[in-house]
Amino acid sequence: MIIRLRAQALRWTVTVPVLAFVLLALAWGRSLPGPLVVLVSCFLAGAVLAAVHHAEVIAHRVGEPLGSLVLAVAVTIIEVALIVTLMADSGAKNATLARDTVFAAVMITCNGILGLCILVGALRHRTVVFNAEGTGAALGTIATLATLSLVLPTFTTSTPGPQFSTTQLVFAATASIVIYLLFVTTLTVRHRDYFLPVTSSGQVLDADGHAEPPTSRQAFTSLAMLAVALVSVVGLAKGVSPTIESVVASAGLPSSVVGAVIALLVLLPETIAAVRATLRNRVQISLNLALGSALASIGLTIPAVAIASGWLSGPLVLGLGATHMVLLTLTIAVGTLTVVPGRATPLQGAVHLAVLAAYLVLAVSP
Repeated sequence: MIIRLRAQALRWTVTVPVLAFVLLALAWGRSLPGPLVVLVSCFLAGAVLAAVHHAEVIAHRVGEPLGSLVLAVAVTIIEVALIVTLMADSGAKNATLARDTVFAAVMITCNGILGLCILVGALRHRTVVFNAEGTGAALGTIATLATLSLVLPTFTTSTPGPQFSTTQLVFAATASIVIYLLFVTTLTVRHRDYFLPVTSSGQVLDADGHAEPPTSRQAFTSLAMLAVALVSVVGLAKGVSPTIESVVASAGLPSSVVGAVIALLVLLPETIAAVRATLRNRVQISLNLALGSALASIGLTIPAVAIASGWLSGPLVLGLGATHMVLLTLTIAVGTLTVVPGRATPLQGAVHLAVLAAYLVLAVSP
């Protein structure tokens, strides 16, 4: 019976991404009518679930905390391609798309995913415990990169508006990629134990438990299917983005809502994977996924759009407005207070979700 269930899971997790990729190839560059948008959305959801499955297989094979990076980096790389493609298609119309999407990713990961996982885990286990050293290092890195890339452009004076000059943009891009690579080295090599699950007494746990790891063949198959699923997710998200933009425009909402919706769609795999890890009482893995996704979003997107700005026709606006800077400051302050004790209750999770709710409300009604 178990073998049959595994075989069925394998079939749908391979079939759905392949069909989604075929649908992407057929619909690419075309205007989608209403019924086709519904079909694309269904396959988009299926590809998200398949991506989570294959990412967990790979994570089990390579072990934690490296496994937490697999999904975050893979999604972010393709997310960057989506942002650059949309900016190239629309020019000045999407000058703020990179800023809006990266900031939305920071809000969703540092408040939404983190808050949801803490709330779910604490309701299930009364309190959740995690390694404050590793989580604090990740949060401090996010605060630094977000400030250098998204806050400073608002206050620089070399160019008009919330934009970097060429020299400043090169510095921000270089600092982002260097600091991100240093974080990855810390996470996977020098201080790997800082990012492993712990017990209430501080004992480090085996992140994968005692389950038998997948074979190399299964891991490589999942790696290929993860790539197909993620390309399908982001490509299909791009396909429905004109519908999203038209709905946003017809509703009279700010254009920044588009970036928030795109980030919500792209971050679905991380959200599902993080909640599933929390239900297994592996909250540290959930935090690695959440904060790692935020870091990858900043550390990879800013250098990519900096390079792309050399041939993109429109301007590149990175500076946040006053409201978003207040939300970013609140996120860092609340996150610090959550991380320092190394344990959290449902209250902390609810506070983070309240900050995310404030971001979403202000995105719709600034």
